[in-house]
Amino acid sequence: MRPRPRRLRIGKGGSVPTVWVPSLMRSLTDGQAQVQAAGQTVRDVLDNLEATFPGFRSRLCEGDRLRPDMAVAVDGQIYPEGVRATVECGSEVHFLPAVSGG
Repeated sequence: MRPRPRRLRIGKGGSVPTVWVPSLMRSLTDGQAQVQAAGQTVRDVLDNLEATFPGFRSRLCEGDRLRPDMAVAVDGQIYPEGVRATVECGSEVHFLPAVSGG
């Protein structure tokens, strides 16, 4: 049985973004593959995740930016602006290893 994501509500019944937790980070979320965290940007979401799951931000960021080997996708689109990318109620946020090609 899969653990259910933590559900937080804001405003008039709107749900907050869902974050898909990379498998190597699930020890921080008690094994949960999905969690929810409020925010209008990826930075806000990360701040809220860090408050609930200490260590989350340090695994993904260097200073105030995503690590160079990480990327963020919001609603299926990879955003080069990283933590500045905007999110909406109900958005899905995925943190992925960055892929480079040649």
